[in-house]
Amino acid sequence: MGKKRLFLINGPNLNMLGKREPDTYGKKSLDDVVTLVEQAAADFGYEVTSFQSNHEGDLVDWIQRAEEEAEGIIINPAAYTHTSIALRDAISAISKPVVEIHISNVHERESFRHISMLASVCSGQVVGFGIDGYRLAALGMIQKIESEGRNHS
Repeated sequence: MGKKRLFLINGPNLNMLGKREPDTYGKKSLDDVVTLVEQAAADFGYEVTSFQSNHEGDLVDWIQRAEEEAEGIIINPAAYTHTSIALRDAISAISKPVVEIHISNVHERESFRHISMLASVCSGQVVGFGIDGYRLAALGMIQKIESEGRNHS
């Protein structure tokens, strides 16, 4: 495959980071998030390909692409977390590890946000650490990939 790559996939309204509900999501932009993940991943020799969409089918397409183009996925499915069987099925159809990330602690919010349609098919979940959760997700993902790689050598 060449260079080791992670996909960073962000769902609906995350293009509005820094503007939308800053008391909940903070004042940093999506570009700041991408930079944070790129820096964390670069320390371990990984490149990051970032994608954001407000459209469910586009997110499914990127999840499927990861099977051939990435070592793993960090995904903030945003509102689709609670509704999308399509994203769940796409994740379960690939062999690559997926970490679900949420900026806010969804378990402290409205009850409908407590249910993730994706959690049971993801390798892990990071919630409530602000945008630093993305860095934590990247480090956890890399640790998982690297430890599984050593186990299969």
